[in-house]
Order: sequence, then structure tokens, then C-alpha cells
Amino acid sequence: MVFLTEHLDHMVLGVLGLMSFLMVAFSLERYFYYKRVKLGQFQHIELLQSDLTNNLTMISSIAANAPYVGLLGTVIGILLTFNAMGQGDIDVNKIMVGLAMALKATAAGLLVAIPAILFYNGLMRRVDVLTAQWRAEQKTSGLNHEAL
Repeated sequence: MVFLTEHLDHMVLGVLGLMSFLMVAFSLERYFYYKRVKLGQFQHIELLQSDLTNNLTMISSIAANAPYVGLLGTVIGILLTFNAMGQGDIDVNKIMVGLAMALKATAAGLLVAIPAILFYNGLMRRVDVLTAQWRAEQKTSGLNHEAL
């Protein structure tokens, strides 16, 4: 229990920090890939969609799970606070600090999840636009071949 009491914040914030770093890294990688992708190199829509959606699952997974990591930190923090209260350590200042630190974990989880959802939705919109452009190019090139 002492280990958790002393290191809970570091563990939760460390995991959320790693998740945040990965989310930003994958989002930037996708953004720059979409800027330079050449739609003409893809012969099939499935191959295009596969390349365009690469790494988006990781961003979506981080968005979905970051609040749970924060919630887990909150629940463990509250349990530790109640445990300290149950053992007679009823200093009001310690209780308030323990509860405040527990709630900090939830806030941190939300601070990771909300941008991840925004990035994911923005990137998925870009996938839809690029896919539509590919389809339009395919129809246009098909009409040009028929005219010849």
C-alpha cells in the first residue's frame, strides 16, 4: 500500500503521458502522410483505404482508453484515502490532498482522450476526402479512356 500511495500519481500520469505522446506522434505521421500521398499509385480502393487508415486504430484506442486509465487512478487513489481513514489517520488535510490527487488522474485521462478523439475524427474526415478524390479520378480517367 505504501508503494501505491507514493507512486500512484507517477504511474498514472506516466501511462497517460506515454499515451499522449503516441497519440500526437501517430496523428502527425498521418497528417504528413496525407499531405504527400499520391492517389494515382493505388489501383484498388481497398489498398488505398488500408494505407490511409494505417495507425488510426492506435489513435482511436488511446481516445477510448485514456479516460479508463484516469478513472483507474481515481478509484485506486480514493481506495488508498479510505484505507488511510480506516486506519485512524484522519487528518483532514491528508484526506483532501488524497482526494484531489485522485481526481487529478481523471482530469488527466480526459485531457488525453479529448484531443485524441478530435485528431481521430479530423483524420478520418481526411480519409473520406482522399477516398472520394480517388474515386473521382478513377471515373475521370475511365471517361478519358472511353473517349479515345
